[in-house]
Amino acid sequence: MSDFRIEKDSMGELQVPADALWGAQTQRAVNNFPVSGQRMPAPFIRALGLIKAACAEANEELELLDADRARAIVRAAGRVAANEVDEHFPVDVYQTGSGTSSNMNANEVIAHLADPDGELGIHPNDHVNMGQSSNDVIPTAIQVSACLTAAEHVLPALHHLQDTLRKRSEALAEVAKTGRTHLMDAMPVTLGQELATWAAQIASAEQRIRDALSRMRYLPQGGTAVGTGINAHEAFGRRFAARLAKSTGFEFASADNKFEGIASQDAAVELSGQLKSLAVALMKIANDLRWMNSGPLAGLGEIELEALQPGSSIMPGKVNPVIPEAVCMVAARVIGNDGTITVAGQSGNFQLNVMLPVVAASLLDSLTILGNAARLLADRAIASFKVREDRLGEALARNPILVTALNPVIGYEKGAAAAKKAYAEGRPILDVAAEMTDLTREELEELLDPVKLTRGGL
Repeated sequence: MSDFRIEKDSMGELQVPADALWGAQTQRAVNNFPVSGQRMPAPFIRALGLIKAACAEANEELELLDADRARAIVRAAGRVAANEVDEHFPVDVYQTGSGTSSNMNANEVIAHLADPDGELGIHPNDHVNMGQSSNDVIPTAIQVSACLTAAEHVLPALHHLQDTLRKRSEALAEVAKTGRTHLMDAMPVTLGQELATWAAQIASAEQRIRDALSRMRYLPQGGTAVGTGINAHEAFGRRFAARLAKSTGFEFASADNKFEGIASQDAAVELSGQLKSLAVALMKIANDLRWMNSGPLAGLGEIELEALQPGSSIMPGKVNPVIPEAVCMVAARVIGNDGTITVAGQSGNFQLNVMLPVVAASLLDSLTILGNAARLLADRAIASFKVREDRLGEALARNPILVTALNPVIGYEKGAAAAKKAYAEGRPILDVAAEMTDLTREELEELLDPVKLTRGGL
């Protein structure tokens, strides 16, 4: 028995693997683009299935597609949306810039699943792709997959990270430590304030992402080839969006100007930029954790991160901050993905952007790894680190910058002189100030109380 079957399209015949659900156009893409071995991401394939099902339902409502074919297409598209047949989507990310190969891959797989014996006469183009073009399907799939991945994966992860940060912030509200500016000793803060700052960063990042999603939800489906809607019913875009919103629970809507969503990827560029901002926040938090954990003897040693694995193949007993390091690498990748998406977004020539597949792959990569990294940071670093209060207390006691609190009483110049003497002699500022001022020790202890100094004010 042959391992191949013969399929044909408008360009002629060619061999296709006997057990493949795809057809000739997909096979041509497999042959033409042996570039990276990277297939389109699973969330993108899911989106294609959701789109094809909603399109079939809309066409049935508009009496353009008979019920038998429509129901068969919806069932088959549902399997694609459930990622049950991902192995039958072999097209490389680096393909034709419109993503036509991926659209036809979906059309062929769904047609094969919907009508395996040919009894219904379901055609990939005439029926599965009815009222559609790759030029509106692929931009729509980018937006749908990004919105759903953000809503189902990233935003819950950010909420979890914020919740973890806030809980630890409350628990550490009275634990004072030396603040640092320019990596140099500064006035004290509490660990609670430090973690609350991180929580505020993540909350701001979440709001920026939500704001970007409010524009990503407007879909160009129905614009077909160039935005005019040729070969689609005038109500198709609205019916499609309503069906998709119902099936996903996400507030998708039909774009008023479908030319924009086909010719440009501005909404994806915006969302990517907000993901980059999140990546920057995560890298700052991760690096702060690395510094605070550093040592444990020769570094800051303020906290002890959970020991997760041996840190060296040659140095016994060494343990490294592996979760923060992984988060930093995720951040670096997302920043790089944003550069790719920015360049791709510039590649809209007249009525069509021609770097759509790499926009999809890069955007979904960023969304996926950011969501995973946020949960890892919450569960394996923030929630579980131990505070080394002895080290925090030692550093606070030796910190001459506490003299700043005496400025209103003794003045800046006398305070500077006391700080310099404390640095030079390695003595606590309280002892030096007691010698250099008329303040009693009790007064100095009150004025220089680290926890009180974290509350500001006079």
